Amino acid sequence: MIYTVTFNPSLDYIVSMNGFEMGMTNRTIEEQMFPGGKGINVSIVLSNLGIENTALGFTAGFTGEQIEKEIRKMGLLTDFIFIDKGFSRVNVKLKDYDGTEINGMGPDIDKESVDKLYKKLDGLRSGDSLILAGSIPKSLPDSIYSDILERLKDRGVLFVVDATKELLLNVLKYKPFLIKPNNHELGEIFGVTLNTREDVVPYAKKLQEKGARNVLVSMAGQGAVLADENGEVHTLEAPKGKLVNAVGAGDSMVAGFMAGWTQKKDYEYAFRMGVSTGSASAFSELLATREEVEKVFNSLGK
Repeated sequence: MIYTVTFNPSLDYIVSMNGFEMGMTNRTIEEQMFPGGKGINVSIVLSNLGIENTALGFTAGFTGEQIEKEIRKMGLLTDFIFIDKGFSRVNVKLKDYDGTEINGMGPDIDKESVDKLYKKLDGLRSGDSLILAGSIPKSLPDSIYSDILERLKDRGVLFVVDATKELLLNVLKYKPFLIKPNNHELGEIFGVTLNTREDVVPYAKKLQEKGARNVLVSMAGQGAVLADENGEVHTLEAPKGKLVNAVGAGDSMVAGFMAGWTQKKDYEYAFRMGVSTGSASAFSELLATREEVEKVFNSLGK
């Protein structure tokens, strides 16, 4: 079973407007609301690809109830921990303003709730996969990802981490199966600028030297790179298509890679599935469907 953890889920309120003026009343002409958060996005796309998984994390208040309701309507398995105080965050995204958004804080997560998560994670066994994705609330220690991997080490669980800076670096000693920085995040770790796929390769290998088994680097319009644990380097140009919505594309790449690995245990295939899935989501208003992924996959060159 694949498990995802989203520490700070959200209701994403996506709006379109005919112009926006500061200090004035602005009215929407179109609006949508979806459950959000990187781990949740991964769970949704895995489910779209026919891969069973369970979404874990924390919810609170009426917004948390709505998040769980919407996820269950999609047919996903969930096992969230409900926090008595506060409410899950609302993220307001202005669709027509180049990624402009206002993200909420989310509830404080107390020690008792964290302990409940640990107890759920204690049920993971050899062959299971655990995907930790995204930022964490200020109420949690920066060590939370590494604390979880320390607790579950030596159980044969495949760890996947999609995070930045210290959250990512702190887990490398636990030899995660997969990490997925983008080229900017990778460059920030080493204090360099990485613009091409060739630039990325030596720094992806440096993260392998620090412990990561497989390093998948997304590069938006420049494509992607995978340095796999067998010493092979896989590269792909970005698939052709119109960018519609980049939100969730990186999460979709993680989901596609894990779906491909689950199906064939082949890194080249998993890499192509990851690139296809991330691109299919970027070309779509919503997160990618299986049909959209297959269309992009079939368009890739040999």
